[in-house]
Amino acid sequence: HNKTNLLVEFDYRNLREMFKIDTADYMISISGSDALRELSSPGKSGSIFFLSQDDQFMIKTLRKSEVQVLLRMLPYYYRHVHAYENTLVTKFFGLHRVRPSSGQKFRFVVMGNMFCTELRIHRRFDLKGSSLGRSTEKIKIDENTTLKDLDLNYSFYLEPSWRDALLKQIEIDSEFLRNHSIMDYSLLLGFHYRARQNLQIGSSCPESILPDKLTVLSEADAAEKDSAYNYRDGLILVQRGSDKNGSDAVGPHIRGSRLRAPSGCFEEVDLLLPGTGRLPIQLGVNMPARAEKEGKQEEGSKSLHHMYDVVLYIGIIDILQKYNMTKKIEHAYKSIKYKYNPLSISAVEPQFYSERFLKFVGTAFPQNSSNQ
Repeated sequence: HNKTNLLVEFDYRNLREMFKIDTADYMISISGSDALRELSSPGKSGSIFFLSQDDQFMIKTLRKSEVQVLLRMLPYYYRHVHAYENTLVTKFFGLHRVRPSSGQKFRFVVMGNMFCTELRIHRRFDLKGSSLGRSTEKIKIDENTTLKDLDLNYSFYLEPSWRDALLKQIEIDSEFLRNHSIMDYSLLLGFHYRARQNLQIGSSCPESILPDKLTVLSEADAAEKDSAYNYRDGLILVQRGSDKNGSDAVGPHIRGSRLRAPSGCFEEVDLLLPGTGRLPIQLGVNMPARAEKEGKQEEGSKSLHHMYDVVLYIGIIDILQKYNMTKKIEHAYKSIKYKYNPLSISAVEPQFYSERFLKFVGTAFPQNSSNQ
């Protein structure tokens, strides 16, 4: 770092204050003595990604066109994240320029790492709602592999009111991006396997394993259940009530209202996991769900469906691509060359992109069968 001059070009203090980021801690995380960790790029943009050593911040190099989009959008972005505290769009904290002692300067943006959690992220998906080129060709898939639309063989069942709130917020965020001619954004979804629930034969989910059946306990009941059953029954929600001791911080740079308990309860709830403690539940953060994974169908038999308790992390990323002339040409070229239906191509005009994106997200989070 003694050979690098870090220049803060723009004032992001208001955004950092909104997300309760201390400026001194922020600067230490991204430019302290600990080296940043370079990540493999999940896309074809040519950007380089880094992760701060404390896992709080994701750092991405930007093209000049992306810097221009961010600067023009910034006042509106600030108003949006201020108005919608549960927004799922990328959290921006700073735009900087590095001028190495030798070589060309480059710019990078600092964002919140939505996978900064005590839980292990077992699977992660980058979802756009298109199909052309939207699969992962790697033979070996591990926890660090970012899978895509065609790789998604899960359906996620949320408590009904949580599902409604999630889809509504994604619609609001998508409208904001559409109004700024943004397309090609993604829903970044990661989840932690709590435990395998069971194996079902057939295509429907029995009511007994749906998220609206999650147990909600008082603090005392939860302690007793912990010792008696060791959480073998799956995920446990604990009512917060008036207890605010030591659990006001949901996590790094997270803001927004906590979700309330299912079944019409008006009290906020936390997720209880052994060895982790209480995890406050917010929209897109620490969200308990049931994941249904469809297995391979055997000849002459019904499909096999694996059910899992999972904890979800959800955000909208890559929001700096405008539908410009380059993207219009790309759309026309791919439509002709590959003879694909325009529905399959990622580069489409923002209105169509938004509608297709929302439809795809709705299918990934279907209604619980008990409410159909």
